[in-house]
Amino acid sequence: MSFSPHSGIFAAVERQCAGRNPAPELMIRHVAEGEDVPISLEQARSILYDRCADPLVCSGLWRQIAERSRFDAEESEWPLAVVWLGLPGLRRTAFRLTCQFRAERADVEAELITGYLEALAEIEADTPEPGSRILRSACSRAWSAWRRNLTEIAVEGVGGTDGVPVGIGANGFWEVEYDPFPHAFDLSAGLRISVPAHRVEGVRIGALAQEWGLAGAAACDRISRRGRQVGAISLRRSSRDR
Repeated sequence: MSFSPHSGIFAAVERQCAGRNPAPELMIRHVAEGEDVPISLEQARSILYDRCADPLVCSGLWRQIAERSRFDAEESEWPLAVVWLGLPGLRRTAFRLTCQFRAERADVEAELITGYLEALAEIEADTPEPGSRILRSACSRAWSAWRRNLTEIAVEGVGGTDGVPVGIGANGFWEVEYDPFPHAFDLSAGLRISVPAHRVEGVRIGALAQEWGLAGAAACDRISRRGRQVGAISLRRSSRDR
């Protein structure tokens, strides 16, 4: 078995679970014998992430894993083994989050494991496609957590976005927030832009995007012509003139 080069939670779990096979063992249906047979953790993990594996077998294993995740950690090795079984499905997201948001690897791994265990707790005996639901839920929660924590940049003008500098008027201000989605071109962090109130009348979102260089990001040839969303813009009264 090859361990992660990182010294975080994932690597620690890999080391602690190496060679272990807690009881009660996971079971799968042996077609030839027509009965359930036990399998090791290594075999189970291999099946769970094998794209050619029988979906019904994988679903049965995930339901068993969800059941064992509720075992008492002081009385059983299963709670740790459950995490070990989910690591291959979480590693890619851990890498992407760490690189894209320059986040601490330990924080990302902790967030993913927390989301993974929470998703397991929601699995019932009749939950369809439990594996996809568990891993997608865990990864989506982690992405959402880091998007919420993106550093917000406050600016008085928009020179950094290839737009027209905004002047300061005497009638108050409005604020526009631009929140790009991952991989949006030209802008990769949230922006708050202050606009004099006298310029707001008659201005529409399209005009804002055009003036501040956001229209190019939305119409870039490298983005799918099917209308892929690249960000969200919201307009509101600035607190500075309240």
